[in-house]
Amino acid sequence: MIIISISKQMLYHHRKTGVCYAYPISTASNGAGNRSGSFQTPLGRHCIAKKIGAGMPAFTAFKARQAFCVYNSEKDNPNHDWILTRILWLSGCETGKNRRGNVDTYARYIYIHGTHEEEKIGRPASHGCIRMRNDDMMKLFEHVRVGESVRISE
Repeated sequence: MIIISISKQMLYHHRKTGVCYAYPISTASNGAGNRSGSFQTPLGRHCIAKKIGAGMPAFTAFKARQAFCVYNSEKDNPNHDWILTRILWLSGCETGKNRRGNVDTYARYIYIHGTHEEEKIGRPASHGCIRMRNDDMMKLFEHVRVGESVRISE
């Protein structure tokens, strides 16, 4: 199970072995909220719907969930909201709160993913997704499964 605390800017992964790993993250600069177009991080019970990027090198950049290059900080636009390394695509589990209609987490393309702005980890800075350091993203990706529970709280 994954627990995400927006107030602490932390992600906790409780593995089946009983060990808990803690990772600093960055959630939305607009705060928490479930409405489409809000650029906020959605609250509630979710699950991992898809894992994308297995076997790709660190800093692989994704566009529409397809790998298209390896991010290069010296030549690539730093003002773009880069989705790097791996993607864990989230789906809401609570109809009316984060599933279906204009609050659907999956339709909002809310991911846990790596970022080019690792210096912003630990404070809100995303457009709704949960950003992680790329090394941490690779570690987490290897130990989660599709269908695994994700709980996001303030």
